[in-house]
Amino acid sequence: MQKSQSRLIELDFFRGLVLLIIVVDHIGGSILSRVTLHAYALCDAAEVFVFLGGFATATAYAALTERRNEATARGRFLRRSLEIYRAFLITAGLMLLVSAILTAFGIDGPNLATTDLDDLMDAPMAALRDILLFRRQPYLASVLPMYAFFALLVPMILPLARSKPWLLLAGSIALWAGAPAISTYLPAAPDTHWDFNPFAWQLLFVLGVLVRCQPVYQRVSAHRLGRLVSLLAFAVVAAAAYYKLFIEREPLDGSLKQNLSYLRAVNFLAVAWLVAKLIQLGWARKLAQWMPWIGLIGRKGLLCFIAGTVISLIVDSVLYAATDGYLNYPLGLLADSFAVSALFAVAKATAPLKRLVTRVSSLRLGTSP
Repeated sequence: MQKSQSRLIELDFFRGLVLLIIVVDHIGGSILSRVTLHAYALCDAAEVFVFLGGFATATAYAALTERRNEATARGRFLRRSLEIYRAFLITAGLMLLVSAILTAFGIDGPNLATTDLDDLMDAPMAALRDILLFRRQPYLASVLPMYAFFALLVPMILPLARSKPWLLLAGSIALWAGAPAISTYLPAAPDTHWDFNPFAWQLLFVLGVLVRCQPVYQRVSAHRLGRLVSLLAFAVVAAAAYYKLFIEREPLDGSLKQNLSYLRAVNFLAVAWLVAKLIQLGWARKLAQWMPWIGLIGRKGLLCFIAGTVISLIVDSVLYAATDGYLNYPLGLLADSFAVSALFAVAKATAPLKRLVTRVSSLRLGTSP
C-alpha cells in the first residue's frame, strides 16, 4: 500500500468488494457467504471495512489539505460525522420499517428488528430517544455509531499519524487493551449492547490511517527480514483457516468480535499483509480494471452500505421463509444474484438520479442546468 494516488483504483475495488461481502454474509442461506473471508478466518469483512475506512479517510484528508488547507479538512470531517449520524438514523428507521412490513406480510425472518419494533410500539418516545442517543441500535445499523465517533476524532488522529505515528499507535493499542472495561460507559438501553465497541475497533481504523500516512509496508517488506514477515503472515492465515475448516466450524463467541479480540486482529493483519503483496504485484489493479462495477459500489460507500442493509434484511427474511431455514443451493444462489445485482443497481442509479434532481431544481428556479 503506497501513498500515491495510483492506488485509489484498488481502494475503490476493495471497498466495493467488502460491501458486497457484507451483504451476502448477512443472508443466512447465501451460498456465496460459504466462501467469503469468515469461512476461512477468525476475522470477517468487518475488520476490512474499518481498516479501509481509516485508509480512505487519510486519503481524503490529505487531498483536502493539499487542495485547500488543514482547517478545511477538519471542517469537512466534522460535517462527515454528522452525515454518518444521519445515515445511522436512516438505517435504523429502515430496519424498523422493513421489519414491520415483512412482519405484516407474515414473513418472520430470523433477523428482523422485532424487539426494537415492540419497544417502539410500547413506548415510542423512549425508543426514539434511545435511537437518537445511540442507546438502541437496530439490526445492521450498529457499525455506524462508532464511525461517527471516528470521524469526529479525525482532526486529532491525522496530524499525529503524520508527525508522531509511534505515539498514536501506542495510545491506540492502550485504548484497545482497556476497551472491554471501558465499554460499560457506552450508552445503552436495558438489555441492549453495542455490537462494535468503538474503543476496541478504533485500533483498526488507526492502523488504516497509519498505513496511508506512513510507508509501513514498503519499509518492512524492503528490510532483510521482510520475507520472514511474509512467511509468518502466511503461517497465521493457514493456521486460522485450518482451525475454521477442521476444528471449530461454529461461529465464534460474539464478545470476540464486539471487543476485537487479539485473535481476530492478528488474523486480519496477516491477511492484510498478504493482500498488500498482491497489490504490490499489480494483481489487485488488474482485478479492479476487469471488474469496474465493483469499484463503482466502493465509490458510493455510505449510500451502498445503507442500501445493502435493506437488501440483505429483505433477501435473508424472504429466503428463510421460502426454505424454512434450510440450506437450498438453487434458491441461495438466486438470492445472492438478486442481492449483488440490487446493490450494483443502486450504485449505478445514483448519478442519473443526481442529474435528474439537479435538472428539476434548475427548472424550478428558472435557470438552465
